[in-house]
Amino acid sequence: MKTTFITVGFLAFGMLTLTLSAAYAGAQVKPVFSDKLPNLPGQRLMAIVVNYAPGGKSSEHRHAGSVFAYVPSGEIRSQNSATGPARVYKAGDSFFEPAGSTHLISENASASEPASLLAVFVAEDGAHLTTFGK
Repeated sequence: MKTTFITVGFLAFGMLTLTLSAAYAGAQVKPVFSDKLPNLPGQRLMAIVVNYAPGGKSSEHRHAGSVFAYVPSGEIRSQNSATGPARVYKAGDSFFEPAGSTHLISENASASEPASLLAVFVAEDGAHLTTFGK
C-alpha cells in the first residue's frame, strides 16, 4: 500500500493549505500554528484544522507524537487503535490519541452538513506529522 507523508510547514507569506485527494476524500487540511517548545528541547507544538465536507473522510493513518483533538463544528466519527470502538464526537467534544497509535476512522458523521476538527500535536521537531497507509 502506498504511504503518504504530511509535514506541517509555514511559508514566509502565509500558511500553507494542503488538500490531498487520495488521503483526504472531501477534506481540507490547514496548518494554523507551529512553534518549538522551549521547555521540551527538540519538540514542537503544532495545530491543524481539518474541514470535512459532508461525507468527507481521511484514510487510515498514524501521527507523529501525541494528538489532542477538538470538534469546533459538526460531528466527527473517530476510532483509534488505542482508545476503543468508533465514536461520534459532537461540537464541543474532544479526544486524545496516544503516540504510536493508528487512527482507523476519521470522518464527517453527516452526509449533509460540514464538520471541522482541530488537531493539536506534540511531536519531534521536523517529524512527518501524518503517515497514511501501512
